[in-house]
Amino acid sequence: MPKILVVDDSSSVRSFVRDALEEAAELRPAEVVEATSGFDALRLLPRDQYDLVITDINMPDINGLELLAFIRASERHRAVPVLIISTQSSERDRERGLSLGANAFLAKPLDPHSLREGAARLLHSQRA
Repeated sequence: MPKILVVDDSSSVRSFVRDALEEAAELRPAEVVEATSGFDALRLLPRDQYDLVITDINMPDINGLELLAFIRASERHRAVPVLIISTQSSERDRERGLSLGANAFLAKPLDPHSLREGAARLLHSQRA
């Protein structure tokens, strides 16, 4: 069962992502764990192994790009695919996230189909 960490300071976005992923037939069964901030994610990451991290960029304390840098520097989590979701959807923001090691980038507002498709693709590529 894939384990997905969803990191966003908005409870409504976390709920939307959780619902979209849990409804995806290609992801069933998947366990979705929620982190309310980058700091919360840094607290959760050492406790378990995740198959995918989905993170927002704009968050208080530790933002999504700083979290991404931590993941890529970590021996244990370096290979975990990261999907960035953000309202910052300019080409510059997209390139910045991808250059820091994100595997994919989706702009908010999120489309549930694109989210499910992106998550499934990243989980499949990680297993291959």
